[in-house]
Amino acid sequence: MSNIADLIESYILRKLAAQESGHVELRRTDIADKISCAPSQISYVLSTRFTPAKGFAVESRRGLGGFIRIAQVPVENLVYQDMLGKIAEDTPPETVRSMVAYLLKHKMITNREAALVLPMIAAAYAAMEPADRVQLLKTILLTLERLS
Repeated sequence: MSNIADLIESYILRKLAAQESGHVELRRTDIADKISCAPSQISYVLSTRFTPAKGFAVESRRGLGGFIRIAQVPVENLVYQDMLGKIAEDTPPETVRSMVAYLLKHKMITNREAALVLPMIAAAYAAMEPADRVQLLKTILLTLERLS
């Protein structure tokens, strides 16, 4: 027999799969009643099995009218978001080039896209002020994400 956490996870995944939108809005009390568990068990499952690292975004509000909104986020988006978070004024060019290499290795960009982006990175480090360079690098990553 499955444990309660498995039942809660399975229930949420079934509800999510039934939605074409890629997200679902549920009420903690409805899940607790359906599975006969405590709301705290639902919170545990949300915090351990529906994490950003596993491709989920969770928004939760407690109390009357409270809800749980769960959305599946494509893993590619998580990679780009992580990279965006690492771009700062003191980020060395090697780090940015390794990000492009990672995207290329995992087929998230094409050889052609990498060939266009790498010279732009070199030019940005050679000729731009750090704040402007950060803006350009983030714009490049956001554009690649949007096109993928």
